[in-house]
Amino acid sequence: MDPSPGAYPYATERLTEFVVLVALMGAGLKIDRRFSFRGWGTTWRLLLITMPMSIIAIAVIGTTILGLSVLAALLLAASLAPTDPVLAADIQVAGPQEGGEDTVRFALTSEAGLNDGFAFPFVHLAIVLSLAATTGEPWFARWLTLNVLWETIAGIGCGWLVGRVFGWATFKMPGDTLAKTGDGLVAIAATFVSYGVSELLHCYGFFAVFVTALTLRNSHRDHDFQRDMHDITEQIERIAMMLLLLAFGGAIVNGLLSGIGWIEIVAVVLILLVVRPVTGLLALIGVRATLTEKITIAFFGIRGVGSFYYLAYGLNHGRFEDGDRLWVILSLVVFVSILMHGLTVTPAMRWLDRRHGREAD
Repeated sequence: MDPSPGAYPYATERLTEFVVLVALMGAGLKIDRRFSFRGWGTTWRLLLITMPMSIIAIAVIGTTILGLSVLAALLLAASLAPTDPVLAADIQVAGPQEGGEDTVRFALTSEAGLNDGFAFPFVHLAIVLSLAATTGEPWFARWLTLNVLWETIAGIGCGWLVGRVFGWATFKMPGDTLAKTGDGLVAIAATFVSYGVSELLHCYGFFAVFVTALTLRNSHRDHDFQRDMHDITEQIERIAMMLLLLAFGGAIVNGLLSGIGWIEIVAVVLILLVVRPVTGLLALIGVRATLTEKITIAFFGIRGVGSFYYLAYGLNHGRFEDGDRLWVILSLVVFVSILMHGLTVTPAMRWLDRRHGREAD
């Protein structure tokens, strides 16, 4: 059996989708900071400045260095632009009411929670352009109204509504609330309901699930059951991630990366060590944070499971050339990111904590 992600694209899409959804619920539940446009200012900068600039830069690298078609490069860029909510868990905030929510950890947690939803319009842009190239049908109005406006706004609204309902049932319902059961699987139920409703409404489920988590967290911020829900999502996420990483390792052993050359290596170095750090630092100009905090936020743009999902989704729904090569390039980026960020995250965060007078984990 070939474990490479391109061998079973539909299975890859569904499995990675599940892991990302659980990770988004966990990320939303662990954030202590109340939502506000001003309080989340760093997050908006990373989403509205870093991500679009990263997509443009990676697309340019794809066409000029890797020799990809414009549409294939756009899909690759949209898949690699968002940071990963799964593999980024080690640099996120600890959990509900556990403290340690400093500037770096909050920025990376909130960015990972929201940028999966923000990346979807760009993935859809690549898809509709690939389809329009063969059909010749107009695409811009439908993409803007449906894929950008409706699916984003409806996804956020759907997530808020489901979060309110589950918040009431979990903490405020007369009689026996769900919190009294002590079963943290309530969070998984909220994840599936939120995503299911979003699918029925044809809106972005990643937005819906993360907003559901934030709303559920805000419904009773100090309740101990918040920890129970977060802990069960974290455990399920780690088990699923372990299985996916085993499959990824098996694919590498099977020769997934056998076709790489110096061109691909140069492109990966540029994507991970130039594009994300530079665009991240540009977005953080004027932010109240030390230079070391800004460098840390900009550097730890981890790529992982979410990128696999977006590429699988794009290839399954669009018409792209060089699908096999896209898998090789994306897999190399994720592999290098896992090694580079995985080896540096613990010493970097400990050094940052000591530098700012915090107790290192």
